[in-house]
Amino acid sequence: MMNRLMIAAAAVVLTTPLAVAGPIDSACVRSDRGARNGQVCGCIQQVADQTLSRADQRRAARFFRDADEAQKVRMSKSDADNAFWARYKNFAAAAEAYCAR
Repeated sequence: MMNRLMIAAAAVVLTTPLAVAGPIDSACVRSDRGARNGQVCGCIQQVADQTLSRADQRRAARFFRDADEAQKVRMSKSDADNAFWARYKNFAAAAEAYCAR
């Protein structure tokens, strides 16, 4: 019985994913503002995990390096860019409300 418990515990430990920073958190921490407040970056990543797909997170992370990219997407006439921008605005509003505490 003890062996089964040990095997079960080991299986849980070995199959639990390690905590890995997401693309938003990584970009935020590397930015000038994020370097001063890693907790806020982590909070923003939590909101991103709840509101954006992983692909959207990678795309949004580029905005930390290149603010002009955000402007290009916002002004785009592409339906795909407009849909992304709507999701991004939802994420940004949620992150601001949740992480500004």
